Amino acid sequence: MHTMNMFLTVGFTLGRVLVAFSSAYFVPMAWAWFEDADALLYMWSACFAFTLLSGGALWWGTRRYRRELTARDGFLLVNLVWLTLPAYAAVPLWVTVPDINWIKAYFEAMSALTATGATALSGLDTLPISINVWRCFLQLIGGLGIMLLVVAVLPLLGLGGMQLYKAETPGPMKDDKFTPRIAETARGLWAVYFLFSGACMLAYRWGGMTWADAFMHMCTTMGLGGFSSHDASFGHWNSSVLESIAVVFMALAGISFLRYFMVIRSRNLSPLVRDREIRMYVGVLAASTLLLTLFLAAEGVYPSVSEAFRASIFHVVSVATTTGYASTDYAQWPVFAPVLLMFLGCFASCAGSTGGGIKMVRMVLLVKQARRELVRIIHPRVVNPVTLGRQVLPSQVMNAVMGFMLIYGAATMGLTMLMLFSGLDIVTAFSAVVATVNNIGPGLGLVGPASNFGVLSDFQLWICTYAMLLGRLELLSVLVLFTGAFWRR
Repeated sequence: MHTMNMFLTVGFTLGRVLVAFSSAYFVPMAWAWFEDADALLYMWSACFAFTLLSGGALWWGTRRYRRELTARDGFLLVNLVWLTLPAYAAVPLWVTVPDINWIKAYFEAMSALTATGATALSGLDTLPISINVWRCFLQLIGGLGIMLLVVAVLPLLGLGGMQLYKAETPGPMKDDKFTPRIAETARGLWAVYFLFSGACMLAYRWGGMTWADAFMHMCTTMGLGGFSSHDASFGHWNSSVLESIAVVFMALAGISFLRYFMVIRSRNLSPLVRDREIRMYVGVLAASTLLLTLFLAAEGVYPSVSEAFRASIFHVVSVATTTGYASTDYAQWPVFAPVLLMFLGCFASCAGSTGGGIKMVRMVLLVKQARRELVRIIHPRVVNPVTLGRQVLPSQVMNAVMGFMLIYGAATMGLTMLMLFSGLDIVTAFSAVVATVNNIGPGLGLVGPASNFGVLSDFQLWICTYAMLLGRLELLSVLVLFTGAFWRR
Protein backbone atom coordinates (compact mmCIF):
# COMPACT_ATOMS: atom_id res chain seq x y z
CA MET A 1 0.00 0.00 0.00
CA HIS A 2 2.83 2.40 0.85
CA THR A 3 4.51 1.82 -2.51
CA MET A 4 1.22 2.18 -4.40
CA ASN A 5 0.45 5.47 -2.62
CA MET A 6 3.91 6.75 -3.52
CA PHE A 7 3.35 5.93 -7.21
CA LEU A 8 -0.07 7.58 -7.16
CA THR A 9 1.32 10.71 -5.51
CA VAL A 10 4.10 10.89 -8.07
CA GLY A 11 1.61 10.14 -10.83
CA PHE A 12 -0.29 13.33 -10.00
CA THR A 13 2.79 15.46 -10.67
CA LEU A 14 3.88 13.32 -13.63
CA GLY A 15 0.53 13.98 -15.26
CA ARG A 16 1.09 17.72 -14.97
CA VAL A 17 4.58 17.35 -16.39
CA LEU A 18 3.14 15.56 -19.43
CA VAL A 19 0.56 18.30 -19.89
CA ALA A 20 3.32 20.90 -19.78
CA PHE A 21 5.52 18.83 -22.12
CA SER A 22 2.74 18.65 -24.70
CA SER A 23 3.28 22.36 -25.40
CA ALA A 24 6.75 21.52 -26.78
CA TYR A 25 5.06 20.07 -29.89
CA PHE A 26 4.04 23.59 -30.94
CA VAL A 27 7.65 24.27 -32.01
CA PRO A 28 7.94 21.52 -34.66
CA MET A 29 4.29 22.10 -35.50
CA ALA A 30 5.11 25.69 -36.45
CA TRP A 31 7.99 24.58 -38.67
CA ALA A 32 5.80 21.93 -40.29
CA TRP A 33 3.17 24.58 -41.02
CA PHE A 34 5.63 26.63 -43.10
CA GLU A 35 8.11 24.05 -44.39
CA ASP A 36 6.65 20.52 -44.48
CA ALA A 37 3.66 18.71 -45.93
CA ASP A 38 0.20 18.81 -44.35
CA ALA A 39 0.53 15.16 -43.32
CA LEU A 40 3.33 16.07 -40.89
CA LEU A 41 1.28 18.92 -39.46
CA TYR A 42 -1.52 16.45 -38.70
CA MET A 43 1.02 14.04 -37.17
CA TRP A 44 2.37 16.73 -34.82
CA SER A 45 -1.17 17.74 -33.89
CA ALA A 46 -2.01 14.13 -33.06
CA CYS A 47 1.13 13.76 -30.92
CA PHE A 48 0.24 16.96 -29.07
CA ALA A 49 -3.31 15.76 -28.42
CA PHE A 50 -2.15 12.29 -27.33
CA THR A 51 0.38 13.69 -24.84
CA LEU A 52 -2.03 16.32 -23.52
CA LEU A 53 -4.91 13.90 -23.05
CA SER A 54 -2.88 11.10 -21.48
CA GLY A 55 -1.18 13.57 -19.13
CA GLY A 56 -4.51 15.14 -18.26
CA ALA A 57 -6.04 11.73 -17.59
CA LEU A 58 -3.19 10.76 -15.27
CA TRP A 59 -3.43 14.13 -13.51
CA TRP A 60 -7.20 13.81 -13.03
CA GLY A 61 -7.08 10.15 -12.00
CA THR A 62 -4.53 10.72 -9.22
CA ARG A 63 -5.72 14.13 -7.94
CA ARG A 64 -6.92 12.63 -4.63
CA TYR A 65 -3.35 11.61 -3.77
CA ARG A 66 -1.84 15.06 -4.03
CA ARG A 67 0.47 15.90 -1.10
CA GLU A 68 3.80 17.54 -0.39
CA LEU A 69 6.59 15.59 -2.07
CA THR A 70 9.20 13.91 0.10
CA ALA A 71 12.79 13.32 -0.97
CA ARG A 72 11.86 9.73 -1.84
CA ASP A 73 9.00 10.97 -4.03
CA GLY A 74 11.39 13.36 -5.73
CA PHE A 75 13.82 10.63 -6.77
CA LEU A 76 11.01 8.42 -8.07
CA LEU A 77 9.45 11.31 -9.99
CA VAL A 78 12.74 12.32 -11.60
CA ASN A 79 13.32 8.78 -12.84
CA LEU A 80 9.78 8.35 -14.12
CA VAL A 81 9.91 11.68 -15.95
CA TRP A 82 13.18 10.81 -17.67
CA LEU A 83 11.83 7.39 -18.64
CA THR A 84 8.39 8.57 -19.74
CA LEU A 85 9.11 11.76 -21.71
CA PRO A 86 11.50 10.04 -24.16
CA ALA A 87 8.72 7.51 -24.89
CA TYR A 88 6.37 10.32 -25.89
CA ALA A 89 9.14 12.21 -27.71
CA ALA A 90 10.04 9.07 -29.68
CA VAL A 91 6.59 8.66 -31.25
CA PRO A 92 7.05 11.31 -34.01
CA LEU A 93 10.41 9.77 -34.94
CA TRP A 94 8.99 6.26 -34.96
CA VAL A 95 6.14 7.07 -37.34
CA THR A 96 8.09 9.44 -39.62
CA VAL A 97 11.73 8.41 -40.01
CA PRO A 98 12.24 5.66 -42.63
CA ASP A 99 13.59 2.27 -41.50
CA ILE A 100 13.51 3.01 -37.78
CA ASN A 101 12.21 0.70 -35.08
CA TRP A 102 10.93 1.64 -31.64
CA ILE A 103 14.22 0.97 -29.89
CA LYS A 104 16.13 3.34 -32.17
CA ALA A 105 13.42 5.97 -31.81
CA TYR A 106 13.51 5.72 -28.00
CA PHE A 107 17.32 5.79 -28.03
CA GLU A 108 17.25 8.95 -30.17
CA ALA A 109 14.72 10.64 -27.89
CA MET A 110 16.66 9.68 -24.75
CA SER A 111 19.85 10.98 -26.35
CA ALA A 112 18.10 14.26 -27.14
CA LEU A 113 16.51 14.84 -23.74
CA THR A 114 19.67 13.87 -21.85
CA ALA A 115 21.67 16.17 -24.19
CA THR A 116 23.96 13.28 -25.06
CA GLY A 117 23.96 13.71 -28.83
CA ALA A 118 24.58 10.08 -29.74
CA THR A 119 22.46 9.48 -32.82
CA ALA A 120 21.22 6.25 -34.36
CA LEU A 121 19.98 8.02 -37.51
CA SER A 122 21.62 8.67 -40.86
CA GLY A 123 20.42 10.72 -43.81
CA LEU A 124 19.74 13.72 -41.57
CA ASP A 125 19.99 16.12 -44.54
CA THR A 126 16.94 14.48 -46.15
CA LEU A 127 14.71 14.35 -43.06
CA PRO A 128 11.72 16.74 -42.89
CA ILE A 129 12.77 19.98 -41.24
CA SER A 130 10.23 19.63 -38.42
CA ILE A 131 11.76 16.25 -37.44
CA ASN A 132 15.25 17.73 -37.19
CA VAL A 133 13.83 20.72 -35.30
CA TRP A 134 12.18 18.31 -32.84
CA ARG A 135 15.41 16.37 -32.25
CA CYS A 136 17.36 19.57 -31.61
CA PHE A 137 14.68 21.35 -29.60
CA LEU A 138 14.54 18.40 -27.20
CA GLN A 139 18.19 19.08 -26.40
CA LEU A 140 17.42 22.69 -25.53
CA ILE A 141 14.73 21.46 -23.14
CA GLY A 142 16.91 18.74 -21.66
CA GLY A 143 20.09 20.79 -21.45
CA LEU A 144 19.47 22.53 -18.18
CA GLY A 145 17.09 19.83 -17.00
CA ILE A 146 13.39 19.34 -17.53
CA MET A 147 12.98 18.88 -13.84
CA LEU A 148 14.55 22.26 -13.14
CA LEU A 149 11.77 23.80 -15.18
CA VAL A 150 9.28 21.78 -13.15
CA VAL A 151 10.86 23.12 -9.97
CA ALA A 152 10.11 26.64 -11.18
CA VAL A 153 6.46 25.74 -11.84
CA LEU A 154 5.69 23.43 -8.89
CA PRO A 155 5.40 26.18 -6.25
CA LEU A 156 2.70 27.77 -8.39
CA LEU A 157 0.83 24.48 -8.15
CA GLY A 158 1.21 24.33 -4.39
CA LEU A 159 3.97 21.73 -4.44
CA GLY A 160 7.48 22.12 -3.07
CA GLY A 161 10.43 21.75 -5.42
CA MET A 162 13.51 21.44 -3.25
CA GLN A 163 13.43 17.64 -3.30
CA LEU A 164 13.42 17.60 -7.11
CA TYR A 165 16.24 20.12 -7.25
CA LYS A 166 18.44 17.90 -5.10
CA ALA A 167 17.58 14.81 -7.13
CA GLU A 168 18.32 16.28 -10.58
CA THR A 169 20.75 19.20 -10.31
CA PRO A 170 24.26 18.15 -11.44
CA GLY A 171 27.18 18.42 -9.06
CA PRO A 172 28.00 17.75 -5.42
CA MET A 173 27.11 21.20 -4.02
CA LYS A 174 23.32 20.82 -4.15
CA ASP A 175 22.21 22.56 -0.96
CA ASP A 176 23.36 25.99 -2.13
CA LYS A 177 20.09 27.60 -3.19
CA PHE A 178 21.51 31.10 -3.92
CA THR A 179 18.08 32.73 -3.44
CA PRO A 180 15.54 32.42 -0.63
CA ARG A 181 13.24 30.28 -2.77
CA ILE A 182 14.35 27.51 -5.10
CA ALA A 183 11.65 28.47 -7.62
CA GLU A 184 13.20 31.92 -7.95
CA THR A 185 16.58 30.34 -8.59
CA ALA A 186 15.14 28.03 -11.22
CA ARG A 187 13.40 30.86 -13.06
CA GLY A 188 16.58 32.89 -12.91
CA LEU A 189 18.62 30.06 -14.40
CA TRP A 190 16.18 29.64 -17.26
CA ALA A 191 16.22 33.39 -17.91
CA VAL A 192 20.02 33.32 -18.23
CA TYR A 193 19.81 30.16 -20.34
CA PHE A 194 17.43 31.70 -22.86
CA LEU A 195 19.35 34.99 -22.94
CA PHE A 196 22.48 33.11 -24.01
CA SER A 197 20.41 31.00 -26.42
CA GLY A 198 19.05 34.05 -28.21
CA ALA A 199 22.52 35.51 -28.60
CA CYS A 200 23.81 32.18 -29.92
CA MET A 201 21.10 31.89 -32.57
CA LEU A 202 21.70 35.43 -33.83
CA ALA A 203 25.44 34.77 -33.97
CA TYR A 204 24.94 31.60 -36.04
CA ARG A 205 22.62 33.49 -38.41
CA TRP A 206 25.20 36.26 -38.76
CA GLY A 207 27.87 33.62 -39.43
CA GLY A 208 26.03 32.28 -42.48
CA MET A 209 23.54 29.65 -41.30
CA THR A 210 19.92 29.71 -42.42
CA TRP A 211 17.38 30.63 -39.76
CA ALA A 212 16.41 26.97 -39.43
CA ASP A 213 20.00 25.77 -38.99
CA ALA A 214 20.75 28.68 -36.65
CA PHE A 215 17.79 27.72 -34.44
CA MET A 216 18.61 24.01 -34.40
CA HIS A 217 22.32 24.47 -33.71
CA MET A 218 21.58 27.07 -31.04
CA CYS A 219 19.46 24.42 -29.30
CA THR A 220 22.21 21.82 -29.45
CA THR A 221 25.02 24.25 -28.60
CA MET A 222 23.46 25.71 -25.48
CA GLY A 223 22.18 22.28 -24.44
CA LEU A 224 25.69 20.89 -25.12
CA GLY A 225 23.99 18.05 -26.95
CA GLY A 226 25.65 18.20 -30.35
CA PHE A 227 22.81 17.03 -32.60
CA SER A 228 22.97 18.50 -36.10
CA SER A 229 20.65 18.70 -39.08
CA HIS A 230 23.47 17.44 -41.29
CA ASP A 231 25.28 14.10 -41.30
CA ALA A 232 28.62 15.95 -41.62
CA SER A 233 27.85 18.11 -38.55
CA PHE A 234 29.96 21.30 -38.72
CA GLY A 235 31.95 19.82 -41.59
CA HIS A 236 28.89 20.64 -43.72
CA TRP A 237 29.90 24.32 -43.75
CA ASN A 238 33.70 24.13 -43.42
CA SER A 239 33.53 27.64 -41.97
CA SER A 240 36.06 28.97 -39.49
CA VAL A 241 33.58 31.72 -38.54
CA LEU A 242 30.83 29.27 -37.56
CA GLU A 243 33.32 27.06 -35.75
CA SER A 244 34.56 30.09 -33.78
CA ILE A 245 30.99 31.00 -32.80
CA ALA A 246 30.38 27.43 -31.70
CA VAL A 247 33.58 27.40 -29.62
CA VAL A 248 32.58 30.58 -27.78
CA PHE A 249 29.07 29.46 -26.89
CA MET A 250 30.04 25.86 -26.10
CA ALA A 251 32.70 27.17 -23.73
CA LEU A 252 30.19 29.54 -22.12
CA ALA A 253 27.59 26.77 -21.73
CA GLY A 254 30.21 24.58 -20.06
CA ILE A 255 30.33 27.00 -17.10
CA SER A 256 27.82 26.89 -14.27
CA PHE A 257 24.72 28.95 -15.05
CA LEU A 258 24.43 29.55 -11.32
CA ARG A 259 27.56 31.68 -11.59
CA TYR A 260 26.07 33.76 -14.42
CA PHE A 261 22.95 34.21 -12.33
CA MET A 262 25.04 35.41 -9.40
CA VAL A 263 26.97 37.82 -11.64
CA ILE A 264 23.74 39.37 -12.89
CA ARG A 265 22.26 39.62 -9.41
CA SER A 266 25.39 41.11 -7.85
CA ARG A 267 26.51 43.09 -10.93
CA ASN A 268 30.00 41.88 -10.15
CA LEU A 269 32.28 39.52 -12.08
CA SER A 270 33.91 38.10 -8.97
CA PRO A 271 31.67 34.96 -8.86
CA LEU A 272 33.20 34.00 -12.22
CA VAL A 273 36.74 35.25 -11.76
CA ARG A 274 37.30 33.83 -8.28
CA ASP A 275 35.67 30.46 -8.84
CA ARG A 276 38.30 27.72 -8.58
CA GLU A 277 36.36 25.31 -10.76
CA ILE A 278 35.99 27.83 -13.58
CA ARG A 279 39.68 28.72 -13.47
CA MET A 280 40.56 25.03 -13.73
CA TYR A 281 38.04 24.59 -16.55
CA VAL A 282 39.55 27.41 -18.61
CA GLY A 283 43.07 26.20 -17.82
CA VAL A 284 42.33 22.63 -18.90
CA LEU A 285 40.74 23.76 -22.17
CA ALA A 286 43.65 26.09 -22.95
CA ALA A 287 46.37 23.58 -22.06
CA SER A 288 44.65 20.76 -23.97
CA THR A 289 44.22 22.94 -27.05
CA LEU A 290 47.90 23.89 -26.99
CA LEU A 291 48.99 20.28 -26.47
CA LEU A 292 46.76 18.93 -29.25
CA THR A 293 47.82 21.70 -31.64
CA LEU A 294 51.50 20.91 -31.16
CA PHE A 295 50.83 17.18 -31.43
CA LEU A 296 48.84 17.41 -34.67
CA ALA A 297 51.39 19.78 -36.21
CA ALA A 298 54.31 17.55 -35.16
CA GLU A 299 52.58 14.45 -36.55
CA GLY A 300 51.95 16.19 -39.87
CA VAL A 301 48.16 15.74 -39.64
CA TYR A 302 47.80 19.37 -40.78
CA PRO A 303 50.29 21.26 -42.96
CA SER A 304 50.34 24.38 -40.78
CA VAL A 305 50.09 25.25 -37.10
CA SER A 306 47.12 27.55 -37.79
CA GLU A 307 45.10 24.71 -39.32
CA ALA A 308 46.08 22.40 -36.47
CA PHE A 309 44.98 25.07 -33.98
CA ARG A 310 41.61 25.52 -35.71
CA ALA A 311 40.89 21.79 -35.58
CA SER A 312 42.25 21.44 -32.05
CA ILE A 313 40.33 24.22 -30.34
CA PHE A 314 37.04 23.25 -31.98
CA HIS A 315 37.24 19.58 -31.05
CA VAL A 316 38.76 20.12 -27.59
CA VAL A 317 35.94 22.47 -26.61
CA SER A 318 33.30 20.35 -28.35
CA VAL A 319 34.22 17.04 -26.72
CA ALA A 320 35.41 18.42 -23.37
CA THR A 321 32.08 20.19 -22.85
CA THR A 322 30.31 16.96 -23.97
CA THR A 323 28.72 18.68 -26.97
CA GLY A 324 30.05 16.25 -29.56
CA TYR A 325 30.14 18.38 -32.72
CA ALA A 326 32.73 17.37 -35.30
CA SER A 327 34.18 19.19 -38.29
CA THR A 328 36.29 16.21 -39.32
CA ASP A 329 36.68 12.55 -38.41
CA TYR A 330 39.06 13.00 -35.47
CA ALA A 331 39.01 9.23 -34.88
CA GLN A 332 41.43 9.04 -37.83
CA TRP A 333 44.01 11.18 -36.03
CA PRO A 334 46.92 9.43 -34.26
CA VAL A 335 45.40 7.47 -31.37
CA PHE A 336 46.64 9.85 -28.64
CA ALA A 337 44.38 12.65 -29.92
CA PRO A 338 40.93 10.96 -29.86
CA VAL A 339 41.72 9.26 -26.53
CA LEU A 340 42.69 12.64 -25.06
CA LEU A 341 39.41 14.12 -26.27
CA MET A 342 37.36 11.30 -24.74
CA PHE A 343 39.26 11.69 -21.47
CA LEU A 344 38.48 15.42 -21.36
CA GLY A 345 34.79 14.71 -21.93
CA CYS A 346 34.70 12.66 -18.73
CA PHE A 347 35.32 15.58 -16.36
CA ALA A 348 35.97 19.00 -17.94
CA SER A 349 32.55 20.71 -17.79
CA CYS A 350 31.51 22.56 -14.65
CA ALA A 351 28.82 21.54 -12.18
CA GLY A 352 25.67 23.56 -12.87
CA SER A 353 26.38 23.69 -16.61
CA THR A 354 24.51 21.78 -19.29
CA GLY A 355 27.48 19.41 -19.77
CA GLY A 356 27.81 15.82 -18.66
CA GLY A 357 30.61 13.82 -17.08
CA ILE A 358 31.75 13.76 -13.48
CA LYS A 359 32.25 17.58 -13.51
CA MET A 360 35.39 19.58 -12.96
CA VAL A 361 34.61 20.32 -9.32
CA ARG A 362 34.71 16.61 -8.47
CA MET A 363 38.04 16.26 -10.25
CA VAL A 364 39.41 19.22 -8.30
CA LEU A 365 38.24 17.69 -5.02
CA LEU A 366 39.71 14.30 -5.91
CA VAL A 367 43.09 15.87 -6.66
CA LYS A 368 42.96 17.78 -3.37
CA GLN A 369 42.05 14.62 -1.49
CA ALA A 370 44.93 12.73 -3.10
CA ARG A 371 47.34 15.52 -2.19
CA ARG A 372 45.99 15.52 1.35
CA GLU A 373 46.66 11.80 1.71
CA LEU A 374 50.21 12.21 0.40
CA VAL A 375 50.88 14.92 2.99
CA ARG A 376 49.42 12.72 5.75
CA ILE A 377 51.85 9.94 4.86
CA ILE A 378 54.75 12.24 5.72
CA HIS A 379 53.04 14.23 8.50
CA PRO A 380 50.43 11.93 10.11
CA ARG A 381 49.28 14.52 12.67
CA VAL A 382 48.96 17.50 10.35
CA VAL A 383 45.56 19.22 10.11
CA ASN A 384 45.00 19.57 6.38
CA PRO A 385 41.30 19.79 5.50
CA VAL A 386 40.04 19.77 1.91
CA THR A 387 39.00 23.26 0.85
CA LEU A 388 37.30 24.75 -2.18
CA GLY A 389 38.15 28.39 -2.49
CA ARG A 390 38.30 29.48 1.14
CA GLN A 391 35.58 27.11 2.27
CA VAL A 392 36.46 24.01 4.29
CA LEU A 393 34.36 21.18 2.94
CA PRO A 394 32.51 18.93 5.41
CA SER A 395 33.40 15.27 5.38
CA GLN A 396 30.01 14.28 3.97
CA VAL A 397 30.78 16.15 0.76
CA MET A 398 34.01 14.24 0.27
CA ASN A 399 32.28 10.98 1.20
CA ALA A 400 29.65 11.70 -1.46
CA VAL A 401 32.34 12.44 -4.06
CA MET A 402 34.27 9.26 -3.26
CA GLY A 403 31.08 7.18 -3.31
CA PHE A 404 30.06 8.71 -6.62
CA MET A 405 33.45 7.94 -8.18
CA LEU A 406 33.34 4.35 -6.95
CA ILE A 407 29.91 3.80 -8.49
CA TYR A 408 30.93 5.70 -11.65
CA GLY A 409 33.89 3.38 -12.18
CA ALA A 410 31.87 0.26 -11.40
CA ALA A 411 29.02 1.28 -13.71
CA THR A 412 31.40 2.09 -16.57
CA MET A 413 33.21 -1.23 -16.28
CA GLY A 414 30.01 -3.23 -15.76
CA LEU A 415 28.29 -1.74 -18.82
CA THR A 416 31.46 -2.21 -20.87
CA MET A 417 31.53 -5.89 -19.94
CA LEU A 418 27.91 -6.20 -21.09
CA MET A 419 28.82 -4.61 -24.42
CA LEU A 420 31.76 -6.99 -24.80
CA PHE A 421 29.49 -9.91 -23.92
CA SER A 422 27.21 -8.86 -26.79
CA GLY A 423 30.06 -9.27 -29.26
CA LEU A 424 31.54 -5.77 -29.71
CA ASP A 425 35.24 -5.05 -29.97
CA ILE A 426 36.91 -3.42 -26.96
CA VAL A 427 37.37 0.04 -28.53
CA THR A 428 33.75 0.34 -29.61
CA ALA A 429 32.37 -1.18 -26.40
CA PHE A 430 34.38 0.95 -23.99
CA SER A 431 34.10 4.21 -25.94
CA ALA A 432 30.33 3.75 -26.46
CA VAL A 433 29.83 3.37 -22.71
CA VAL A 434 32.13 6.29 -21.88
CA ALA A 435 30.40 8.46 -24.49
CA THR A 436 26.90 7.68 -23.19
CA VAL A 437 27.57 7.64 -19.43
CA ASN A 438 29.31 11.01 -19.75
CA ASN A 439 26.74 12.31 -22.28
CA ILE A 440 29.51 13.08 -24.79
CA GLY A 441 27.83 11.76 -27.94
CA PRO A 442 30.17 10.12 -30.47
CA GLY A 443 32.61 7.46 -29.35
CA LEU A 444 35.37 5.67 -31.21
CA GLY A 445 35.53 2.55 -33.37
CA LEU A 446 32.18 1.65 -34.92
CA VAL A 447 30.46 4.58 -33.14
CA GLY A 448 33.04 7.23 -34.05
CA PRO A 449 32.24 10.74 -35.34
CA ALA A 450 32.04 9.53 -38.97
CA SER A 451 29.54 6.80 -38.04
CA ASN A 452 26.65 6.55 -35.56
CA PHE A 453 25.06 4.25 -33.00
CA GLY A 454 22.67 2.83 -35.60
CA VAL A 455 25.22 0.06 -36.28
CA LEU A 456 24.61 -1.40 -32.81
CA SER A 457 22.14 -4.19 -32.07
CA ASP A 458 18.91 -3.59 -30.17
CA PHE A 459 20.41 -5.06 -27.00
CA GLN A 460 23.46 -2.78 -27.28
CA LEU A 461 21.22 0.25 -27.87
CA TRP A 462 19.29 -0.54 -24.67
CA ILE A 463 22.56 -0.66 -22.74
CA CYS A 464 23.58 2.73 -24.14
CA THR A 465 20.12 4.14 -23.43
CA TYR A 466 20.40 3.07 -19.80
CA ALA A 467 23.93 4.53 -19.67
CA MET A 468 22.61 7.90 -20.86
CA LEU A 469 19.95 7.90 -18.14
CA LEU A 470 22.57 7.02 -15.51
CA GLY A 471 24.86 9.79 -16.70
CA ARG A 472 22.18 12.46 -16.92
CA LEU A 473 20.90 11.76 -13.40
CA GLU A 474 24.44 11.26 -12.09
CA LEU A 475 24.07 7.55 -11.25
CA LEU A 476 23.06 7.77 -7.60
CA SER A 477 19.62 9.23 -8.36
CA VAL A 478 18.90 6.19 -10.54
CA LEU A 479 20.62 3.44 -8.56
CA VAL A 480 18.97 4.45 -5.29
CA LEU A 481 15.74 2.97 -6.69
CA PHE A 482 17.42 -0.45 -6.73
CA THR A 483 18.05 -0.46 -2.97
CA GLY A 484 15.69 -2.18 -0.57
CA ALA A 485 15.79 0.74 1.85
CA PHE A 486 14.18 3.04 -0.75
CA TRP A 487 11.00 0.97 -0.90
CA ARG A 488 10.67 0.23 2.84
CA ARG A 489 8.43 2.50 4.86
